[in-house]
Amino acid sequence: MNNEYLIEIDDIGRQYIVGNQEIDALKSVTLKIKKGEFVALMGPSGSGKSTLMNILGCLDTPTKGRYVLNGHDVSDMSENDLAAIRNKEIGFVFQTFNLLPKSTALENVALPLIYAGYSKKVREERAQRTLENVGLGNRVDHRPNELSGGQRQRVAVARALINEPSIILADEPTGNLDTKTSIEIMGLIEDIHAKGNTIILVTHEEDIAQHAHRIVRMRDGLIEDDYTNPSIKSVKPRLEALREKGSDFENL
Repeated sequence: MNNEYLIEIDDIGRQYIVGNQEIDALKSVTLKIKKGEFVALMGPSGSGKSTLMNILGCLDTPTKGRYVLNGHDVSDMSENDLAAIRNKEIGFVFQTFNLLPKSTALENVALPLIYAGYSKKVREERAQRTLENVGLGNRVDHRPNELSGGQRQRVAVARALINEPSIILADEPTGNLDTKTSIEIMGLIEDIHAKGNTIILVTHEEDIAQHAHRIVRMRDGLIEDDYTNPSIKSVKPRLEALREKGSDFENL
């Protein structure tokens, strides 16, 4: 395997047994992603997109094939080893935010650092700084029910960034947001990519996928198409237009 690549999967398959039937959610997938790439993973329901996302995120293991993530062969790791790799290498952003409802923004963002063994002082300092970086320095003591949808998603993005992971894996990150807030969140994701982070964006929305530099389309458990996006759309012009109209992104 080549250390030029952050992700290398070779002939990955995932089979499930349902009753007495064998279902091939993934048949044979080979994919390489370099450090710093911005990749959109697309596909209709049943294409294998979600299964591949779970394997890329070390939430599931393949039935066959090999997966090397940042130099670690994670193909057949134990649950404990996979959990350690997830915490160190992958920052997750989910459509439903997945925030702890009784915890503050600061506590939600600091959570991965508890598992990584950092002191409370270090956790709080880093969480404060990361929230400031996503524009929520004045919302650290707010709980999720005191935040708008856009603010909750920014808390989730801050939590994904806190451990300085190798990959940000964003699963339909704008799926529960209105148009204006989606633009703001995509602007944040573009900024994160511009700082050198590797982004894998799972989406069924063509408009959202067009922000990625590379698009991987799946169908029937296989990669149907994998190409460099010839017409990358930056969200920045739309952000500027909204700001000129007076949109208050602090309240999104």
